[in-house]
Amino acid sequence: MEKIRVRFAPSPTGYLHIGSARTALFNWLFARHTGGEFILRIEDTDLVRSKQEFLNEILESLKWLGMSWDGDPYFQSKRLELHKEAAKKLLVSGKAYEAEGALHLRMPQKKLKINDIVHGDIEFDTSLIKDQVLIKSDGMPTYNFACVIDDSDMKITHIIRGDDHISNTPKQVVIYEALGLPLPKFCHIPLILGVDRSRLSKRHGATSIRDYRDEGFLPEAIVNYLCMLGWSGSMGQEIMKVDQVIGEFSLEKINKTASVFDIKKLRWVNSEYIKVKAISELTDIIIEALKKEKLLDQEEGKIIDKKRLSDIIELFRERISTSYDFLDLARCFFTDELEYDSDGVKKFFTPETKAILQKLVDKLSPMEKFDISGVENAVRGLADELGIKAARIIHPMRLAATGKTVGAGLFETVALLGKEKTVERLKIALSKFFAG
Repeated sequence: MEKIRVRFAPSPTGYLHIGSARTALFNWLFARHTGGEFILRIEDTDLVRSKQEFLNEILESLKWLGMSWDGDPYFQSKRLELHKEAAKKLLVSGKAYEAEGALHLRMPQKKLKINDIVHGDIEFDTSLIKDQVLIKSDGMPTYNFACVIDDSDMKITHIIRGDDHISNTPKQVVIYEALGLPLPKFCHIPLILGVDRSRLSKRHGATSIRDYRDEGFLPEAIVNYLCMLGWSGSMGQEIMKVDQVIGEFSLEKINKTASVFDIKKLRWVNSEYIKVKAISELTDIIIEALKKEKLLDQEEGKIIDKKRLSDIIELFRERISTSYDFLDLARCFFTDELEYDSDGVKKFFTPETKAILQKLVDKLSPMEKFDISGVENAVRGLADELGIKAARIIHPMRLAATGKTVGAGLFETVALLGKEKTVERLKIALSKFFAG
């Protein structure tokens, strides 16, 4: 039986974006499901636009997503002799000709039918396609020609790529036929659209894998979500670990219609993975995010209190969709430079609040056991003494201690913040917002 070989062939002229990552993923899943090989080919023949930084980012993004390739990457720019040798055969056979310093393929005048795994039979009239340039006047092969020669030489059995390549397919098939090469099977995946049904672009949010990584998304969540953009498991579940997907994946299950990329849905998927992530792993991820935002004391030799940090993360785990949500919600634990919610200041820092906060400082300052139940008893006891609802104390207390009007449980939050820091922030709020 023929060994399945698929390839992902990015050009290092930009970062790896969501659409290309989904294409790479479907190739990788198919290879892993069938026990085949996933080949990486770098199409770097555009010498002007190809950059090392883009290549590095593409490779790092694939690794981060867990998509390992088989063998070393191929570089198209190192295969030029192979392309020129094939072009010479076509020239000698009379199927190609030279004009204006370039080599052109004579397009046959016929109807061409291609059986696509997703779309079924697609017909083309090659008489409507102009003769194709194979080798440009600068001596470099064109995209369609180099693809055919490389895919054939690498014994690629299935070409899995986006719908935007359907128009290239008849041009490539004609080249295969002209050289007497066996045809691979074609599988064109419908494109990913934005929520407004237009082609996915930067206006729909971040588009590169690097952007999502920087925004605090987990690789397993992105892989899960990309799987569901155009494919679904037998049980229809939305959360599927990659091993599950590999077990069920088939090209025949790919949808024929375009998928819509919804950042809100991706955030939900990511939040589901955060909820079950081992706290030790999540802590390490958030430590890196804190360092990047300069919110963690990185003084040389200073040991990070991972136990306390893990407790803070557990406090917010159910409320966050990304690690950067945590940096926003839990910012009060890592800096004294609070940004107070302006609407909250107007609503909760009213003139009568001054006396309440002053009494709260007096209540909390002498406490010896500053834990969750102790803080709650102190707050509710003060409310009873003043004959007011506890909410009249809780809301301004949260705003003074954290700068926010919403968050995790207040008593749990200030208990982790500690008595000294909590009392200090109540005093700062009193002097800042109730002077005079």
